[in-house]
Amino acid sequence: MQPIKINSSIERGDWDRGFGVEIFYPGTARGEGDSGIGAIGRIDRALIQPGHTIAMHPHKDDEIFTYKRAGRMLHLDTVGNREEVNPRRLMMMNAGHTFQHEEQVIGDQPTKALQIFLRPRVGDLEPMVQFHELDAERSDNAWRLLVAPDGATFEVRAQAWVRDAHLDAGRSLPLPERPAPGAVHLLFVFAGEVRIGDQVIGAGEFYHLGDSTAAVEAIEDVNVVLFTTDTQAPVFKGGMFSGNVARR
Repeated sequence: MQPIKINSSIERGDWDRGFGVEIFYPGTARGEGDSGIGAIGRIDRALIQPGHTIAMHPHKDDEIFTYKRAGRMLHLDTVGNREEVNPRRLMMMNAGHTFQHEEQVIGDQPTKALQIFLRPRVGDLEPMVQFHELDAERSDNAWRLLVAPDGATFEVRAQAWVRDAHLDAGRSLPLPERPAPGAVHLLFVFAGEVRIGDQVIGAGEFYHLGDSTAAVEAIEDVNVVLFTTDTQAPVFKGGMFSGNVARR
């Protein structure tokens, strides 16, 4: 299929003044009454200057992966964690039935991140939080599996896979094999510009690739994040942030 652009549905703050959030609901690209696609419920792109605090707030039935590309953040939560998150040290919050957290932007650089809200298979799971120090900030010219139901750096209780890659200009990278017949790919370009088939995708753009088998070609140096989900697998659509907002 031809890639379909997913436009941001909500913009909060002012990106140019240092506190901005764009909210993407990937299901809006298909217009089928679900704001998500499979286990991919919502993606937030954030730029937040040092000194800002996102006050303690709840999550319920969200699996939340924090993907940072710049800046430092202090994470505090109601299960007793007080941990730094940065581009080498990432975090997965499996919120489950009861969870609250606070984020403080520390250091002297703005935070540039994606907050990725995934849908669990079922609701009311036990809460847990995962932290992991990566070997490197980026994966050069190869897909790095960060999130998966099993066998990845971070475990998610959903049929969802998250990979990233840094591609040098002129390099290409085939999309990974789909894990199930109902699986689809979605691509977010964090920085740079790529081509997939005839479609050029620039920084900050998010596309639904469907079951495409095309390669991602870097027009310039680029950082990309690839989401894969099995659209035929069971998902819980009542999560506080990841759930289906189209029918609430």
